[in-house]
Amino acid sequence: MNTFTLSLFFLVGLLFGSFYNVVGLRLPKQLSFIMNRSNCIHCSHQLHWYELIPILSFLCLKGRCSKCSNRISYLYPLIEISTGLLFVYSYLMLGWNSELIIALLLVSMLMIITVSDLTYMVIPNKLLLFFLPLFFILRIIYPLTPWWSPLLGGLLGVCITMFIILISRGGMGAGDMKLFGVLGIVLGYEKLLLCFFLSCVVGAVFGMLLLVIKKIQRKQPVAFGPYIVIATLITYFYGDAIIDWYFRYL
Repeated sequence: MNTFTLSLFFLVGLLFGSFYNVVGLRLPKQLSFIMNRSNCIHCSHQLHWYELIPILSFLCLKGRCSKCSNRISYLYPLIEISTGLLFVYSYLMLGWNSELIIALLLVSMLMIITVSDLTYMVIPNKLLLFFLPLFFILRIIYPLTPWWSPLLGGLLGVCITMFIILISRGGMGAGDMKLFGVLGIVLGYEKLLLCFFLSCVVGAVFGMLLLVIKKIQRKQPVAFGPYIVIATLITYFYGDAIIDWYFRYL
């Protein structure tokens, strides 16, 4: 395996991950993430170029703002590293394949959603509306089998989540419903069903863990987006193997 290519994917992922942090923090607040310079969320100190270097700036500053010394969220380097590693993993799994474009776009959307949902418990409509036509067009150019699977997947993603919202009276949010609709187009109907099941399992496991360590209280609202993100990544890369194993087991 070409070390240079892997390193390039990782570095590009770090840079994009840094940008996705900005998008995830500013988009829900209707702030520009292109024209305005990055600044400290505590004191509004505009960051210098050397404070914007992915990972290294966080380490050099010891996780604190250089002006007000308030702690910087560990979410910043976590998203940067995760994006870099997922870009590399996408390449390792798919190679120079047309599906790699879809994988990188999917990772990008999921990283922004993670930042936004963990910070504000919001999945921005503008973000989903940006990626929806891209995935739709790419699934026409690079279709699944059968060709109608993405259409049914998108419909099921919306309908299943809407049904749960209605019967649970807000157990899930409208953002989750729209997200599953977009994911259905990427994954197809079979993997969408698997993704939905895994999201519930991951959410239940992490929910119980957070209750045990007393990070949340019972009936306290929590961001469900990150659980969907984990389930989506598992489904996208390993969904076929999981589904094959399930039917062989039956």
